[in-house]
Amino acid sequence: MTIIITGSSAGIGFALAEYFGKKGHQVFGLSRTLVQSKFFTSISTDIIKKDSIDSAISEILKNNSTIDLLINNAGMGIVGPVEDTSQEDILNIFNLNLAGSVMMMSAVLPKMREQKNGKIINISSIGSEMGLPFRGFYSASKSALDKVTEAIRYEISLWNIEVCSLHLGDIKTNIAENRLKTNVSEPYKNIFEKVYSLMNSHVENGIEPTEVATYIEKLLSEKKWKAHYYFGKFGQRIGVPLKWILPQNFYEKLMRNYNKID
Repeated sequence: MTIIITGSSAGIGFALAEYFGKKGHQVFGLSRTLVQSKFFTSISTDIIKKDSIDSAISEILKNNSTIDLLINNAGMGIVGPVEDTSQEDILNIFNLNLAGSVMMMSAVLPKMREQKNGKIINISSIGSEMGLPFRGFYSASKSALDKVTEAIRYEISLWNIEVCSLHLGDIKTNIAENRLKTNVSEPYKNIFEKVYSLMNSHVENGIEPTEVATYIEKLLSEKKWKAHYYFGKFGQRIGVPLKWILPQNFYEKLMRNYNKID
């Protein structure tokens, strides 16, 4: 199987690329930073630049006749109050988390259509199902990707191409080091630091990235995909159905308690 994984220089992407490479698949890791691995081929790629994506796809197709799986993993976190977030930061997060993933799908779909098969996994977040405090634009960017995923499932169903959103809970990676942190104005400083500390502790105690790989491996064995899959600790996954069934004000009270906002 020929697999393309974006954001493969570290964290979840690197773990996925190595895992599937060890399994004998032909894996190409696309990231701005080149990395060395015995198990996958690293290609320097900026997924918000079409010419960079096209160059990477051309390189892959030189020696591979198919593209079987795209895992759209590249993305960035952003933290800070909604009020303090600049237009530039909003556009940057949507450009990477939404537009970059869409551009990658557009790049592989012609080959998948020609093959009349293929699979695409858009890495989303459990947080895309609710507006998280001080992560509003991260939630929003991933939620936007979810809706695009739902839409494109209709559009490409004629060619036996499967697409889904995989919503992850907290995974033990260095995401805290790479998040974009906005300005935090005086009214928010105390509560932000409290929530931010809790946020980072959840990541430090998160699920190991290799467990995401084994979950995806099981998913690949399923013939027909649902639009959404959820993987994370129970306490995070349960937040999704609760959001659907509970009155909004009561749900917000639970979320304030969970995030120590009082």
